Amino acid sequence: MKITRTLASCKTPDGAQLTLHEHDGQHFLKVAGLQLMSTTASSSEEQMAELSCDHLPAKPRILIGGLGFGFTLKRVLALTGVDARVDVAELLPEVVAWNREFLREVNGNLLDDPRVAIHICDVYDLIAGCGSDRYHAILLDVDNGPDPFVQKGNERLYAKPGIQRIRNALHPEGRVIFWSAHPDKSFANSLKNSFKNVEAISAKAYPKAKRFTHTLFVADRD
Repeated sequence: MKITRTLASCKTPDGAQLTLHEHDGQHFLKVAGLQLMSTTASSSEEQMAELSCDHLPAKPRILIGGLGFGFTLKRVLALTGVDARVDVAELLPEVVAWNREFLREVNGNLLDDPRVAIHICDVYDLIAGCGSDRYHAILLDVDNGPDPFVQKGNERLYAKPGIQRIRNALHPEGRVIFWSAHPDKSFANSLKNSFKNVEAISAKAYPKAKRFTHTLFVADRD
């Protein structure tokens, strides 16, 4: 029987235990013993990247909030050219280090792509401070979505002031996509107050899944 190995652990800013595990060649990230993500389920992250890249200009500037295991970043890089600029905001330096040390054969080598800039910070602060250097696409795979699971402070991304800051950080016709573990009609309605087109798209965790378990909120700026 193949065992599950604990590869590394750290504390989140809220004091919860974050652990990285490996079993039979697959990797799993857990918070307080509850699974947050795994390398066995990446379809929704890849779909998010595809939805963000289908209308980009020739030299796009893209922001990814939340590195995770790098599947969103991988798909964005595959769909954009050499002139793309991709900022990745990751709150926990340990997650970046684990990608390099334990997940290099998965997606860790993507961190050295010349198109990529890694920022160890809260993505909210990066959005709030971007000024006139705006983005063509913002992809937010932060926590569990509008209902935070890892860190309570992530709520501000989904509140009215946060939504307005995100809108201001986008170029005209720019697009933001929020990953969520749950559907949320009230959040979709909040987005409609700031964006011209809003759609809630159901997503699967992996291609052969029998049901849709995640939601992607897609919003376009006028």
